[in-house]
Amino acid sequence: MSTGSGASSAPAPDPHDTRTALDTPARKNSMFSSLRVRNYRLFFLGQVVSNIGTWMQRIAQDWLVLTLTGSSAAVGITTALQFLPMLLFGLYGGVLADRLRKRPTLFVTQSAMALTAIALAVLTLTGRVEVWHIYVAAFALGLATVVDNPARQAFVSELVGRGQLQNAVSLNSANFQSARLVGPAVAGLLITGVGTGWAFLLNGLSFVAPLAGLMMMRARELHAVERAPRGKGQLREGLRYVSGRPELLWPIVLVGFIGTFAFNFPVYLSAFADDVFEGGAGVYSLFNTLIAVGSVSGALLAARRGTARLRLLILAAMAFGAVEIVAATVPELWMFALLMIPLGLFAMTVNVTTNTSLQMATDPAMRGRVMALYMMVFLGGSPVGAPIVGWITDTYGARVGFAVGGAIAVLAAAVIGLVLARVGGLRLSVCWHGGHPRVRFVPRERQEALAPVA
Repeated sequence: MSTGSGASSAPAPDPHDTRTALDTPARKNSMFSSLRVRNYRLFFLGQVVSNIGTWMQRIAQDWLVLTLTGSSAAVGITTALQFLPMLLFGLYGGVLADRLRKRPTLFVTQSAMALTAIALAVLTLTGRVEVWHIYVAAFALGLATVVDNPARQAFVSELVGRGQLQNAVSLNSANFQSARLVGPAVAGLLITGVGTGWAFLLNGLSFVAPLAGLMMMRARELHAVERAPRGKGQLREGLRYVSGRPELLWPIVLVGFIGTFAFNFPVYLSAFADDVFEGGAGVYSLFNTLIAVGSVSGALLAARRGTARLRLLILAAMAFGAVEIVAATVPELWMFALLMIPLGLFAMTVNVTTNTSLQMATDPAMRGRVMALYMMVFLGGSPVGAPIVGWITDTYGARVGFAVGGAIAVLAAAVIGLVLARVGGLRLSVCWHGGHPRVRFVPRERQEALAPVA
């Protein structure tokens, strides 16, 4: 039962009812409906401030490493160290997120991130910073993220309940992508004006906002969820849970393919900016800005949908890959730049739909482990795939590399869509409706009733 006025989190749907997930109509929501929930509003506003600080630190951290070493490889090492804990310990973080109460857990992890940023700021402002300090800070931040990420993902359902889950997840994504438009610009001004140390300091202080939000939340209004008891074999239990549920397993597999081969934007876009269009850093920055614009648009559109459907995930993944293939062939810079907007939109639709569908189809006691596996596959795919797509891009050119990434996304989406349809007892139906062709998945027993009409 709910501890407050809100309804408790509804039980997860039948895990084997893939047909429902693929074919159930979505309920419309207003774009900002979840912000009516006081606890979520506090969480959202805290993240607005913190996300801007996070993007500031990302830019300042890379610039400081490059300044100290003059090496792009050192920047890559810093990024690898930040993601390494998620690859090594991500599933264990999910186990902890399922066992522990989310609100105090987030208070601890967010405090640890703040202290890491402040320590780096002190070292930089006093002129004592060395590159190994940044390596340690990046690894420490990654360790905190191991628990913070699945706990924060799962906490959203406690804030808003099942009915507002997709809207809240979508607004979180819009929040993060909007900060991507603001944070780097602010970081650039700080770096050139007063130095990188102040960017670290402001990021550390930005955590005051989410910490204050957590403290101000009303515990009685949180939606009660079952926590996993402490026990042995919980990691294996989580893996068995996902492997036995097609509506969880196959979306994660799809995101793995896309994250590994198609989401490597730094590799592709930097090659297009330098080698294809010879525009340099300014053009590269433009590409990333336009992708962020598309991502914000995609997140806000997703916020209007009441539920997540796996059919939408498959279509969005195919559209995402198709845009990459088309972009790889266009001859003009302005055409390529404009295609970055729909690319960001479809990429965000894939992200939000996967996130929401996984949370809604997962038992509350398993949600932390499932989301940890999802984030490990999603975040871990790019570092694994980057050397592969980088080699293809260097050897055969940026256009071939981008097209290959898009083709893999389209192929993976098509195959996994057919697998999910078969598991759910669905068949592809092509018929005429109102004088127009209509393509959709329908239950096998309805196939004859939907035969083409003259």
